[in-house]
Amino acid sequence: MNNAKNIKEVLSLLEVYYPHASTSLRYENVFQLLVAVMLSARSTDEQVNTVTPDLFACYGSTQEMAQASSEDIEKLIKRCGLAKSKSRNLVKVARVLVDFYDGQVPDNWEHLISLPGVGRKTANVLISTAFNKPAIAVDTHVYRVSKRLGWAVGNKTEEVEKELMQIIPRELWAPTHHRLIAHGRSLCYARRPRCKECFLHNLCSAEIS
Repeated sequence: MNNAKNIKEVLSLLEVYYPHASTSLRYENVFQLLVAVMLSARSTDEQVNTVTPDLFACYGSTQEMAQASSEDIEKLIKRCGLAKSKSRNLVKVARVLVDFYDGQVPDNWEHLISLPGVGRKTANVLISTAFNKPAIAVDTHVYRVSKRLGWAVGNKTEEVEKELMQIIPRELWAPTHHRLIAHGRSLCYARRPRCKECFLHNLCSAEIS
């Protein structure tokens, strides 16, 4: 089922049903987006959005967060889970950005991935969302939907990312990332996906009752 015709049809349908899909994280600058994406690990965007208003009111810039203690940050983000490790990484990232990047988030993938606590998904989200460059970020929704569609067989997110990059046109990497997330949230649930209601049912390789 994983052929060029089916892939093109799925991409077209995803565009029709999710034409304005984008990140649901709330932020006002690139650094705040970086922070929000880092906080979203093992959490949800909705949960992140409940803590970032207070967090950004106190530490909304690299300079402000670089001067904070991890304990101060931890108190504000505790509802996101993994608060202790996340707070340490946020302070480290802010200090690295201030010391080596003039307080700015770099638009270079290799530089992003070298930052404390920044993985492939976070780097790819920044590259595509903040800097409008082609990238595919594989989160739990993208991973699940891609596997069910038969677009990927890898068992690691990096493997799935590479597979998707090979079959999806480069100019559609970023929008497809958002549309796959939207589909995972609206129909293709991890448990009890709504297959009978899904507009991709006839194009999907998954057999889920």
